[in-house]
Amino acid sequence: MLDITHFGLFALSVFLLSVTPGPDMAYVIGQSVANGRRAGVISAAGVALGSCTHAVASAVGLTALITASPLMFTVIKYLGAAYLLYLGSKMILGTFAKPRVEGEESAPSKAKATTRTLLSRGFITTLTNPKVLLFFISFFPQFVVADGDQHAASFLILGFAYALIAFLTDITFALLAGSAAGAVSQNRGLQKLLDRIVGTTFIALGIRLALTKR
Repeated sequence: MLDITHFGLFALSVFLLSVTPGPDMAYVIGQSVANGRRAGVISAAGVALGSCTHAVASAVGLTALITASPLMFTVIKYLGAAYLLYLGSKMILGTFAKPRVEGEESAPSKAKATTRTLLSRGFITTLTNPKVLLFFISFFPQFVVADGDQHAASFLILGFAYALIAFLTDITFALLAGSAAGAVSQNRGLQKLLDRIVGTTFIALGIRLALTKR
């Protein structure tokens, strides 16, 4: 298939990577628990769009260019870390907001987000994660014939395969986590606790990302 070799091993490796906890999984599970399965699936779609963007970038050589530039790598790294810190802080601070006095039924709407917001957050979370960028540039070449003449197409196919496998994995976690959404939405105390846990996780991941070295 083009210049691709050992595709089965590639798919298995991507699956194992996808089930490893990270910013993308934390975001998808957090939205699924807070807002239900639909929000989790939409968030997973946003993450997949970010992965597809990395796939296109790797195919045209932009990923190699960014990785080779210490300045660009650093900028992307800190942008990703800052975004994770922002999301985490926003979730934690939101738990200290005063409850609305009009009635209990208005409380669950606090955590709801639009489709566009869910997609864009998932997209940015993946796009600004230099670990995904490094994975593309360091891992993918191992499954492409070195002296082949269809490198761009091969990288593109591997990139989209990566995005699809990760998307299906994220959806699975979103559906599993979404089963708890109903109970969470009826319990403000539990919802606040989960928001703080997920928010703290985002902050920790942001700090770890900021400390990541090449």
